[in-house]
Amino acid sequence: MSRLKIAIPNKGALSAAATEILRESGYRQRSDSKELRLVDAENDVEFFYLRPRDIALYVGEGTLDVGITGRDLLLDSGAKADEVLPLEFGRSTFRFAGPRGSYDELADLAGTRIATSYVGIVESFLAERGIDATVVRLDGAVETSIQLGVADVIADVVETGTTLRRAGLEVFGEPILESEAVLITRSGNGSPAFDVFRRRVEGVLVARGYVMMDYDIETAKLDAALAVTPGMEGPTVSPLQREGWVAVRAMVRRDGAQRLMDELWELGARAILLTDIHACRI
Repeated sequence: MSRLKIAIPNKGALSAAATEILRESGYRQRSDSKELRLVDAENDVEFFYLRPRDIALYVGEGTLDVGITGRDLLLDSGAKADEVLPLEFGRSTFRFAGPRGSYDELADLAGTRIATSYVGIVESFLAERGIDATVVRLDGAVETSIQLGVADVIADVVETGTTLRRAGLEVFGEPILESEAVLITRSGNGSPAFDVFRRRVEGVLVARGYVMMDYDIETAKLDAALAVTPGMEGPTVSPLQREGWVAVRAMVRRDGAQRLMDELWELGARAILLTDIHACRI
């Protein structure tokens, strides 16, 4: 059986985070940023480090089996590839922006020229809403296109908005797209090798978002405590040598875990511990 071929961003905002999640999933990763290919024979996978914008195309054509890229790049490519798992990093919002005070709502886009690096996404968004506007493709920074007279409006990724404000622009209308890094594969790919890879990555995402909570509590107060910490598939409850007490173990969300500890303490729980989870299979 051939190795699973996986495309990884070679640079940019997604590259470091993608490499980190793969290392946590137990896969070898390159130590030299100039490497374009790496074979992890132990795990029977092969990594290819490519431009993020090209990854969906390679995966959609079947040249590579799996890829990590941005949702915006996947949708803009038009490739026959499917998003199978959001990866919870590289989040961004894609929006329209124009000169301050010039535009208030999406209807104002009618008849305008819109500069963007994401022609496919913008044209689809406008078509779905029946807005007739001209989309101008520009690679790289688009903020200066209005000053140069190339466009009336831009459509671009907005993080803090600082760059837009410096250019005298402001966002308007609803967001075009909420993007983040995603795991993709070609349509219809359900190979066992891909399933193993996806489970590993899913396990890391769960481990990042959860911690293990252990505590002791009187049996009479157990039901109230379990209502606070139901766990993912039910908690583990074990009798203690101390009569009338039990030990409880449950996975809880990392966010809010300190609050749960406070609630359990008020219920009478003691010896409350939190432990990091490095990997799991759910």
